[in-house]
Amino acid sequence: MELLCLGLNHRTAPVEVRERFAVGTASLGKAANDLVLLAEATEGVVISTCNRTEFYLAAVNAQAAFERIETRLAEKIQVDSSVSAHFYRKEKIDAAMHLCRVVSGLDSMMLGETEIFGQVKYAYGAALDAGATGAVLNKIFQRAFSVGKKVRTETSIQEGSTSVGNVAVDLAEKIFGHLKNSEVMILGAGEMSRITAQSLVSRGARSIFVANRSFDRAEELAKEMGGSAVRYDEWQRVLERVDVVISSTGSPHAIVHRADVEKARRARKYRPLFFIDIAVPRDIDPGVGEIEEVYLYDIDTLEQLAEEARARRLLQIEECERIILHELEKLNLPGM
Repeated sequence: MELLCLGLNHRTAPVEVRERFAVGTASLGKAANDLVLLAEATEGVVISTCNRTEFYLAAVNAQAAFERIETRLAEKIQVDSSVSAHFYRKEKIDAAMHLCRVVSGLDSMMLGETEIFGQVKYAYGAALDAGATGAVLNKIFQRAFSVGKKVRTETSIQEGSTSVGNVAVDLAEKIFGHLKNSEVMILGAGEMSRITAQSLVSRGARSIFVANRSFDRAEELAKEMGGSAVRYDEWQRVLERVDVVISSTGSPHAIVHRADVEKARRARKYRPLFFIDIAVPRDIDPGVGEIEEVYLYDIDTLEQLAEEARARRLLQIEECERIILHELEKLNLPGM
């Protein structure tokens, strides 16, 4: 049985390609079972975040599985075969090393980020509950979580602002100078939104409004942040007063359109409005950024700030890689 990984991430594919392969959190278990069928493999796990979608498989023949999954994925998602150029392919120990690097935050836009550990753990749990994993992937993923914990404990890889949410807030501060007295709306009440909201509060944001399809969840996050919950069908009204909008929903299509912003411009007296779209697929229509006093940044734009944090941690990578290799040697995987 061979371990393999087929994936694309923020380095190999732009957001418009990544969003075509994105899988909603609630669908990860089903996606893992679908993956096993598409590749004619025995086990499968699907990881999908704003920066990556990866397919992990245990199959009798890695090369045959790669060919099947690439061809059938392209057909299922209805994309041109040229999209295969955006994929990376890893086998055996290389696939295990890659998974450990992902879990440890070494392959993230923000080197050492913390969210990815929980996201991979959730994806694995969904596949496990769906019956899509077995002896091979269970062993590899459980060891990867152990490695990830060890890397974060024994190195300084996660020091500083490592989450995409915090980087988004850093970008807001660079544009506005500071966030004191600013009013902010959060679209989506998931983990990314919570982390972003916490960072906003710590930087002095005066008012935070939270809009979410589940009003109970919006109320919960708003209470935690000392803000106000907004019913999802009323967020356009709040748009008239806020300075910053940070969007991270699980919507399969754009929820903020140019017409929504144009409608709010007169009431806003044409004050600057800053959008950060940290969702994949994107929540905000790119046309919004064409409005004169509106600034729109998507997830790829954060790469520039991510580079600054990455440079400060490059010296830690060698030690992290040593830990990963040492831990994987204990598994006696083929190709070691």
